[in-house]
Amino acid sequence: MIARQLRLANKNILVLGAYGFIGSAVARSLGAEGAQVSAFVRNKETAAQVLLDAAHIQGDLRACLRPEDWSGPLTGIDCVVNCAGALQDGPADDLEAVHHTAIAALGQACAKLGIAVVQISAIGADPGAETDFMRTKAAGDEALRGCGAPLWILKPGLVIGQTDYGGTALLRMLAAVPFVQPIAYSQVPVQCVGMPDVCEAVIRAMAGDLPQGAYDLVEDKPALLSEVLSETRRWLGFPSARLTLGVPVWGTHLISRCADALGRLGWRSPLRSNAMVIMAKGVVGNPEPYRAATGRSIAPLRQVYASLNSSREHRLSARMSLLMPLVVAALSLFWMLSGLFGLFDLPQATAVLTDVGWDANLAKMSVLFWSAMDILLGLAILWRPWAARVCIAQFCVAVFYLIGASLAVPALWLDPLGPLTKILPVMMLSLVAWPMLQKR
Repeated sequence: MIARQLRLANKNILVLGAYGFIGSAVARSLGAEGAQVSAFVRNKETAAQVLLDAAHIQGDLRACLRPEDWSGPLTGIDCVVNCAGALQDGPADDLEAVHHTAIAALGQACAKLGIAVVQISAIGADPGAETDFMRTKAAGDEALRGCGAPLWILKPGLVIGQTDYGGTALLRMLAAVPFVQPIAYSQVPVQCVGMPDVCEAVIRAMAGDLPQGAYDLVEDKPALLSEVLSETRRWLGFPSARLTLGVPVWGTHLISRCADALGRLGWRSPLRSNAMVIMAKGVVGNPEPYRAATGRSIAPLRQVYASLNSSREHRLSARMSLLMPLVVAALSLFWMLSGLFGLFDLPQATAVLTDVGWDANLAKMSVLFWSAMDILLGLAILWRPWAARVCIAQFCVAVFYLIGASLAVPALWLDPLGPLTKILPVMMLSLVAWPMLQKR
C-alpha cells in the first residue's frame, strides 16, 4: 500500500483564532497534511478541549498591536493563517484591534521574517462598507497587502460546516422552529461554501499550489436565502414548515437592537445588527478567479450538505439554541420576581417566620437578605461570562430553600400552591440550562 503524500510535511504553521468555527477546522486539516500546527489562542483551557494535537500559544490579539509583540509567537514559524475575527464590538471584542491593528503589526513582522500569510477575510470587506465589521476587515486586508509578505486573501461565502457558528448557527436555529418558518430578507442571493473547500484553499496556498492573490470562495450559482434555509431544514431532518412567516424590516431592526443590547452583556448573538445588515445585502462573490487558478469549482450547497452527517445531536443543538434565550429569560425573571415579591410583601413574608418562633428582627433581616440574593441571581445570569456558574448557584440556593423551609416551616410542604412547589421546577430548569450555557 502506497502512503499518501502529505502536502505540508515539515511546515510549521501558526493559526490565529484556532479554536473558532473556521480556525479549528483549518488547524485539523493542516495537521492532517503533515504540518506542525501552533494555535494562537486566548484561552488555553478551551484550546485543550478543542485542539488536542496542536501546540498552544496563549495570547490576545488586542495586546499584539506592534510588530515586536509578534516576535515570540512567530519563532520557528514558516506560515501564518489568520482565522481570527469578531462580528461586533463587545466586552471581549475590539474590531479595530482584532481585524486591523494587530493584523497590520503581524504583517510587518512576517515581512521582516519572510513568513507567508493566509488571511481569512470576508466577502463585502470594503473601506466604504456600512458595517464596522467589513470596514475593519478591509483595513486589515489592505495593511497586509502593503507589508510585502507573501499573501493570500480568502473571502468565503456563507460557510457551512459540521459544527455551527454565526450565520450557520442562525440558519439551524431558524430551521428548528416548529410548524412555521420565520425568515427575513427571503429573496436576497446567497452563495455558500463548505468547510472542506475553505480548508482546501488554505492548504493549496500553504503548499504553493495557489498563486498569491485574493479569492472569493463561493459556489458557482447563488440561491435565495429562503432556499438555503429550506435546504438546511431538510438536512437537519425537520419536517417542512406549514407556513412561512416573513419578518418585516422594522421587525429585524427591533430584533437586532435587542441582540446588540445583549451583546454588551457578552451574548454573541448571530442576530446582532452587523449580521442583519450583511444579510440584507446578500452574500455574493465571484467564483471565477479561484476556479481559474485551481481548475475546480467550489461544491454547491446541496453537495456540501450531502457530505455532512446529520444526526440527533444536530437537531437537539438547533432546538437548544432556539430555546436558550427563553430559558435564560425565564430564570432571570423568576429570581428577580421572587426577590421583589419578598421586598414588596415584607410584613407577610416576615410573619411566616415569626409565626414559627423566629425573632421579629432576625426574620426581617433574613427576608431582606434572601430577597436581595434572589434579585442578584436574577441579574447575574444575564451577564454571559457568569451565566453557567450562576445556574449552579441558583440550584444550590434553591436546595437550601427546600431544606431550610422544610425544617423551619414544615407546613409549607402541605400547601399545593406554596413556595416549595414553585422551587422544584426552577431547580430543574437551572440544571437544564447549565450545559446549554457552557462555552464548550
